[in-house]
Amino acid sequence: MPVAVGLVIALAGCTQQQMNGWLPGTEQTKDVTNHTSRIVGLWTTSWIVLLAVGLIVWGLIIWAAIVYRRRKGQTGLPVQMRYNMPLEIFYTIVPLILVLGFFAFTAKDQEAIEKPFAQPDATVHVYGKRWGWDFNYIDQKNPKESVYYQGIQAQEEENGGGAIDESLLPTLYLPVGKKVEIELSSRDVNHSFWVIDFLYKKDMLPGRTNYEYFIPEKVGTYQGKCAELCGEYHSLMLFQVKVVSQADYDDYLASLKDQGKVGLLGNEYDTNTNQPNNEAPAEASSEKK
Repeated sequence: MPVAVGLVIALAGCTQQQMNGWLPGTEQTKDVTNHTSRIVGLWTTSWIVLLAVGLIVWGLIIWAAIVYRRRKGQTGLPVQMRYNMPLEIFYTIVPLILVLGFFAFTAKDQEAIEKPFAQPDATVHVYGKRWGWDFNYIDQKNPKESVYYQGIQAQEEENGGGAIDESLLPTLYLPVGKKVEIELSSRDVNHSFWVIDFLYKKDMLPGRTNYEYFIPEKVGTYQGKCAELCGEYHSLMLFQVKVVSQADYDDYLASLKDQGKVGLLGNEYDTNTNQPNNEAPAEASSEKK
C-alpha cells in the first residue's frame, strides 16, 4: 500500500512528456498513428513496473544493511546460512513471472503492430540510399500509373551555422485516416527508416524488403531520419513526412505525374553489387583464376 500510494502521488505530478516516458516526439505523440498509443502504453507501463520492483529491491537492501549491521562490541562473523529455500524460490519465481509478463505483452503488441493490411489504401516503396531517399507511390490497380520521387541528402543553409534547408528535404506524402503499407529496401548499405513521432523504426537491409503497416491519424509534418550509421553523411540522411487529406494526397501524386515522374524506380539504381546471385566483375574473376 505505501508503494502504491507513493506511485500515485508521484505520477500525479508528471508532465505529459513524462507520462509518455520521455519518448521522442511531441506531446501529442499518442494520436499520430493507430499504433502510437499502444507503444506509449507498453513503454510507460513497463517502466512503472520496473521502478516499483526497483523501489522494493532498494528498500530491502537498505533495510538489511541497517537491521543486520555490526553493532558496537560485536566480534566475529554472524551466523552463516547455506541456503533459505523459501527465499530462493521467491527470487527465482518472481523474476520469471516478470520476464514472462513482459514477453507476453510485447509479443501481443508486436503482433498487432506488424499485422499486414489485406487491402492497403496507399502503398509506398521506400529506398534508402547514401544519403537520401527514393519514394515509389505504387498504384496497385494500374502499376503503369505509379509515380515516384527521387530525393537527395539534406542541404545545409549557406552561412546558417549547420542549419538545414527543410524546403529541400525529401518529403513523403501520406493520406490521413487511410491504411498505409510501407515497403523498405536499401540501395547500398544498412539503413533504418525512422519517423520520430510514429515511435517506430525498421531496418532497411540490402537484398531484403521489410514492411510497415499503420494508419496516420493526424494531419501534420513529421521529421524522419536514418537511424542506422551508414557512412560519412549519415547525419544528413533526413526526410519529412507530410500527412495530408486524401484530396491533397491525390493532388500531389498528380503533380508528380505532370512532372513526368511516372513509373517505378527499381533495383537497377542499386549501387551495391556485392549481393547474392550477382556475378563478380570479369577482371576480378580472371585474376582470381
